[in-house]
Amino acid sequence: MNPEILQGAKKGAKLIFVGKEPGRHIIAQEEINRIIIDESAKCEIVVRLKGGDPFVFGRGGEEARELRRYGIEFEVVPGVTSAIAVPEAAGIPITDRRVASSFTIITGHRAAHKGRKEVDLSRVESDTIIVLMGLGNLEHITGELMKTRSPTTPVAVIQQGTTKSEKVLTGTLEDIVNKVLEEKIRAPTIIVIGEVVNLRREIAP
Repeated sequence: MNPEILQGAKKGAKLIFVGKEPGRHIIAQEEINRIIIDESAKCEIVVRLKGGDPFVFGRGGEEARELRRYGIEFEVVPGVTSAIAVPEAAGIPITDRRVASSFTIITGHRAAHKGRKEVDLSRVESDTIIVLMGLGNLEHITGELMKTRSPTTPVAVIQQGTTKSEKVLTGTLEDIVNKVLEEKIRAPTIIVIGEVVNLRREIAP
């Protein structure tokens, strides 16, 4: 979240930081839900501000269900998911009639240990795959995809997309892991896999 956005808050508004970073969740989701409910009882307007789209791997659905359970009226303001906005801003279209007519967005978190079925990447057939929160599992992701895709399939890893610190690293399924280590890429990142990555040469400045 760009801190400049918070400058638009009403003077005197109460700001509660509940942000999350890789491996660092300052406040558990259950506590965030409780804060939203409690503040809704005390304040006329409560804004739950999120980066990207709140319903794309953003826990927005969980929070909305909790509000509904307590009978609290709310409005959902759709955002633009970083899964699409970041690649596009970096010059990578998600689809293109020459090379890609479908795309899939997945989370890179391996959630099997939490009782949720892990995505079988070898069965994803979309032309373009966008991975959120996947940097820590990049080796596993690329390994699974190479079971059914060419090792030379283009890959882009976009660090700190749309910011002054943006860095775009390109490679292939077989070499992107080593490139990420060499360039010391750090989260947050968006990973794009597919032939659309090569179109950046024609689009990016």
